[in-house]
Amino acid sequence: MNLETPTPSDQAVRILLTGATGYIGGRLLKAMENAGYRVRCLARHPQFLAPKVATGTEVVAGDVLDPSTLAAAMQGIHIAYYLVHAMGSAGNFEEEDRRAADNFGAAARAAGVQRIIYLGGLGDSSGDLSLHLRSRQEVGQILRASGVPVTEFRASIVIGSGSLSFEMIRALTERLPVMIAPRWVGTLAQPIAIEDLIAYLIAAVELPAGLNDVFEIGGADQVSYGDIMREYARQRGLRRAFIPVPILTPRLSSLWLGLVTPLYARVGRKLIDSLRNQTTVQNNSALRVFKIRPMGINAAIARALRNEDREYAETRWSDALSSAGAQQTWGGARFGARIVDSRIAQVNCPPTRAFAPIRRIGGKTGWYYGDWLWQLRGFLDLLVGGVGMRRGRLNPEGISVGEPLDFWRVEAFEPDHLLRLSAEMKVPGKAWLEFEVQGDASLSTIRQTAIFDPVGLLGLLYWYILFPLHQFVFAGMLRGIVAAAVREGEQRGKTATGQNHGKQSESGDDPPLPMAQLNRKFHP
Repeated sequence: MNLETPTPSDQAVRILLTGATGYIGGRLLKAMENAGYRVRCLARHPQFLAPKVATGTEVVAGDVLDPSTLAAAMQGIHIAYYLVHAMGSAGNFEEEDRRAADNFGAAARAAGVQRIIYLGGLGDSSGDLSLHLRSRQEVGQILRASGVPVTEFRASIVIGSGSLSFEMIRALTERLPVMIAPRWVGTLAQPIAIEDLIAYLIAAVELPAGLNDVFEIGGADQVSYGDIMREYARQRGLRRAFIPVPILTPRLSSLWLGLVTPLYARVGRKLIDSLRNQTTVQNNSALRVFKIRPMGINAAIARALRNEDREYAETRWSDALSSAGAQQTWGGARFGARIVDSRIAQVNCPPTRAFAPIRRIGGKTGWYYGDWLWQLRGFLDLLVGGVGMRRGRLNPEGISVGEPLDFWRVEAFEPDHLLRLSAEMKVPGKAWLEFEVQGDASLSTIRQTAIFDPVGLLGLLYWYILFPLHQFVFAGMLRGIVAAAVREGEQRGKTATGQNHGKQSESGDDPPLPMAQLNRKFHP
C-alpha cells in the first residue's frame, strides 16, 4: 500500500509510540516520520534512540512496568501504539505483560488518549493456545478493559529482514541441508510482509473514533511452516530435504533450536511452543475496512531479500561498526545474515592522497600484497567456470560504477571517499570488499571492510575455513595501501624540494614526511 500524504488534520494528531527500538516499532517510526506525523517515543534508554530519530520526533524516558513514568509521556497524546511485550524476559513473561498492559491502559485513560493501537497474535482463542499466543491476546483484553478504545491487529509470521520469526526460519533453512520435520512443520500460518503490516498500523490512525475492533490480518497465502522454508530455500538457490519425525514435540524442538540457532534460543523456544497452533485469518473484516491488499509469500520473501541487499548497500560501515560497540569476535561480526570483517589504518595525509592507491587497485597495479595469492585464486576460479583475473581493469587511473575489475565489479564509487566492489568469482554466497576514507588535510582514516552473505552451510564453511587466510591477506593489503600513500607523499615532497633547490624555506625547516599507523586490531 502506498500511503497518501497526510492532511493537515492528520499531522496535528500527536502519537505516542512504544517499542521504537524493536523491529516493527522501528520500521513504523520511520514510516510515520516520512508521512509527516508528530511522534513521541517512549524508551527505557532514550540516549540510544534519540540520535536515530528525525528532527521533530520526541524521545522521552519511560518504562511500561513503572507507572510513575507514563503520565508525563501521555500528556497531549491522541493515539498510543502499544508494541512491547516481555517474551524476551528471563522471568514470568505472562505476568510482566499483564502488569505492563494494565499500567499503560490506566495511564492512557487518565491522560484522555483517544485510541490505543495494539499488535497481537493470530490464533483460535477458543482452543488450546500456547502461553505466548494466549498472553498476546490477553494483553489486548487488558487494554480494552481500561476504557480506552482499542484497535487490535492480530498477525501471524512477519516476513522481513530482522523479524524474529523470519530470522529463525532463515537460520534453520540456511544451516540444515537435511531438516528433521516434526508435525508442527505442517501447521498452517498466514505470513504477512512487513510493508503490509506497517500499512495496516498507520491506516488505523484514520479509523473513526470510539471503535473497539479486532482485525485479523495476513498475507494472500495460507501456507505451512515447511512451505515457507521451502520457498526461502528456492529463492536462495538451496536444496533442502525434510525428514518427517512425528515424535519430535515442541519441547524437544525448542531444545534442538537452541543448538542450531543459539542466538534465538530464549525467545525462540517460546515461539516454538506456538507452532502447534494454526495462525490463519478466520475473519476477513480487515479486507473490507482497509484498502490494503497484502502480498503473497513468494513476493514477501523476495521483497525481504531485495530490501536487505539495498539496506546493506546503503550502510556506512564506519558508522554501523562504531555504533555496534567493540565486539571483537573470531570470524567477524554478524549483522543479520551478513558476516563483516573490518579493520582501519591511519595515515598522515589528506583523503585525496590516501584514496589514490585505492582508486588504482587491481589490474596491472595489483592488490598491494600477496599478488600471487590473488592470481592463484583467479586460476582456481577459472577451473570452476568463473571469470578469473583475466579481465583486469579498463583504466589504470579512472574508475566507474558498473565496470569490471579483475574478478570484481565496481558497485559504488565516490571520489576520494568510497569504493565498493562486488565479487563475481565463484563463491557459495555473495561477497563485497569496501574501502572508505575519511579525514582532514593532515590525517586520514582508511577503513577496509569485507562483507559476506553466506548461502547455506557451505557458505558458512567457506567463510570460516578461509578466515585466517583472509586476515593475513587483507591486513597485508591495507598495509600496502598505506605504504603506497606514504610513498606518493614522499615523492611529492622530493619533487617540491627539487623545484625549490637552492631556496631556503621561510621557516628554515625541511618538509615533514607523512607517517602512518595501522590499527591491526579487528574492528568493530
